[in-house]
Amino acid sequence: MRILPFLFLLLGFSCTQPTSDPAPRPAGPTAPAPTSAPVSYLALGDSYTIGEGVAEADRWSVQLSRQGQTAGIQSPDIIAQTGWTTSQLLQAIRARNNMRTYELVSLLIGVNNQYQGLPLATYRTEFRELLQTAIRFAGGRPGRVVVLSIPDWGQSPYARRMDPARIASEIDQYNAVARQECTQAGVAFVDITDLTRAAAGDPTQFANDGLHYSGKQMQQWALRAWPVVRQLLP
Repeated sequence: MRILPFLFLLLGFSCTQPTSDPAPRPAGPTAPAPTSAPVSYLALGDSYTIGEGVAEADRWSVQLSRQGQTAGIQSPDIIAQTGWTTSQLLQAIRARNNMRTYELVSLLIGVNNQYQGLPLATYRTEFRELLQTAIRFAGGRPGRVVVLSIPDWGQSPYARRMDPARIASEIDQYNAVARQECTQAGVAFVDITDLTRAAAGDPTQFANDGLHYSGKQMQQWALRAWPVVRQLLP
């Protein structure tokens, strides 16, 4: 699928300097001091993990670490960049040659495969490899890995000129593959796609580009993921 350069730059889900969020940063209670041993955390993904268009503190993975501060979750190491497909994430991980083991690993990837019209079979193969890579980062423990579903960007203001129904259908197919692979690998899968669909019509749920999500929306992802993550920790 051919993509015009300016359109790809808009949609690519380069780690760029975060821009201001249209909505105030979500307020939350100050987390108490950790009461558990430190939990190292690695977040893998694309623009949704790096938080394109929002401040670092509003990235969903950073918000998750705040949610889990009393459980000892540390601020995440992040391997993610806007525009990455499953193949590009795999290449980036190999290039870094990071041999560290983490107590918690998250993965959110696939939207750029869908946007670029890449084969679903390719996504399955590469997602499966990424799952095994995440498990390796977690010290061979599938129970320390959590996967988030792909958000439905078809409900964003940017996508009004496109075909939201087609986008939703394709996102559902990708998420079905991810869920299947997670089940087979014994990895927790957290569905956040419905939250992104419910964001339609609310500009405070989106970053300034009208495509990526605000800290307010990503806070919902962290809140939904936290109970699952809490069960994964000792």
